Amino acid sequence: MRQVGIVVAMVLLVSGALYAFAGQGAETLVLPMEGKYGDVGLPHWTHQENLTDCTACHGLFPQETGAIDRLKAEKVLKKKQVMNNCRRCHRSLAKAGKASGPIKCMDCHTAG
Repeated sequence: MRQVGIVVAMVLLVSGALYAFAGQGAETLVLPMEGKYGDVGLPHWTHQENLTDCTACHGLFPQETGAIDRLKAEKVLKKKQVMNNCRRCHRSLAKAGKASGPIKCMDCHTAG
């Protein structure tokens, strides 16, 4: 019985931590992209609700306004690195039969 109580406490603790991080930062973001396809709109809060680990994205860039532009200018982020990270995640979710984000170019990019 004690083990059940510990498991319930852990579930509540993890759920509370995930809830605390949901809704942080802007609700939606615009990721600036170079080239003919244009910028990418990102439903930030939706990603926070669906992902349990912020490093899925923020392992590439810090949680600060303008980080992607700054890292591209410093040549730290390589061309298409962010896009490839997104597509890899979306594809793996789709392959696992889970709801996933778009994979086709114009489903993410706005015509520039």
